[in-house]
Amino acid sequence: MSTTTEVQAAAGLYPSDQYGYASLLTGAELAVLGRLRRVLDEQVHPLLADYWERGEFPAQIARPLIDLKLMDPWELTIGGAVPSGLYSGFRNFELARTDASVATWYNAQSGLFRTVVNLGGSPEQAAELDPKIRSFEYKGVFALTEPGHGSDIAGGLETSARHDGGNWVLNGAKRWIGGALAADVLAVFARDEADGQVKCFLVPTGTPGVALAKIRHKTSLRIMQNADITLTDVVVPESARLQNVNSFRDVASLLRNMRSDVAWIATGAQAGAYEAALRYVKQRGQFGKPLAGFQLIQEKLSLMLANLTASLGLVVRLTRQQEEGIYKDENSAMAKMFTSLRLRETAALAREVCGGNGITLDTDVARFHADAEAIYSYEGTHEINALVVGRAITGTGAFR
Repeated sequence: MSTTTEVQAAAGLYPSDQYGYASLLTGAELAVLGRLRRVLDEQVHPLLADYWERGEFPAQIARPLIDLKLMDPWELTIGGAVPSGLYSGFRNFELARTDASVATWYNAQSGLFRTVVNLGGSPEQAAELDPKIRSFEYKGVFALTEPGHGSDIAGGLETSARHDGGNWVLNGAKRWIGGALAADVLAVFARDEADGQVKCFLVPTGTPGVALAKIRHKTSLRIMQNADITLTDVVVPESARLQNVNSFRDVASLLRNMRSDVAWIATGAQAGAYEAALRYVKQRGQFGKPLAGFQLIQEKLSLMLANLTASLGLVVRLTRQQEEGIYKDENSAMAKMFTSLRLRETAALAREVCGGNGITLDTDVARFHADAEAIYSYEGTHEINALVVGRAITGTGAFR
């Protein structure tokens, strides 16, 4: 049970956490998150509007965030302890509360890439690589989606892998791979020509035959650098194959773990949009009084807060279940489906209460409004996640 001091600290750090879910965190966890908040407020947030408009990632924010050692902070790893899932969730929440691109950039390493190595690799591979992943010495990305296949990737994946002696030869293309341009290695999913099963390979970005190109003209997650990747007769050794990924069933198991991270990001972005809107309506006057004093504005703020509170309840309980060893496709799919839908509504309401100024980057809500569209679609679209839940409810699959 949390102490009075921890409850007060959580309330101070998360004033929009109406039901006090952050009070479930320990004092040490709150201290780490407080340090993260200071870096985000002082070194990250001031740069966001300019870099968002330019469609560039502010490289100078990487080192301060990496130096926080958020994946293994010393307070939470004393005596070989492992940071809790709830701490990791609130870490994603905190990052997304500031900016969805920054959260997506960090999660590409801490969530997607780390998960594929630790769960998809052999114990030996995980033991060798995880310390380097935690320190960002070894930067990687998760390369699954293809130009012609997103929602139907399970059956449609076209990137091929051919075993040739002691090596593998990869051919194909990947799209929307966030962080690839700054990565050391790509975790590439490819279909084995021999048995038709999906396998995963760690491909250094400098390998001959690998070509990367930045995706331009985006209107969402503009700070995050997404890439198109082409693989032409790319040769990697057998040692580069992650030993525990041998079918798409194994890939689905990875996604089951990752979707909870995205649900936390969607929830954190709701907090950012709501808090930005609240700041604005308190200081903006119309008809002789602050906007915050109008009934219609208060109704919209109440709905935003209710969306955030419901989303927090969902992700906190999901995380607690997973810490107990309960992993269900439908649970993580429902969390991602619901929180991203509520994010879309909350960000739209935030933009609405800010009026015309809501489409400018100065209020912050325009970023959240645009970025909500990407979060709504990545890591499984709303429809795909709904069908995963529907299959569990009815016992009947409605898609192949």
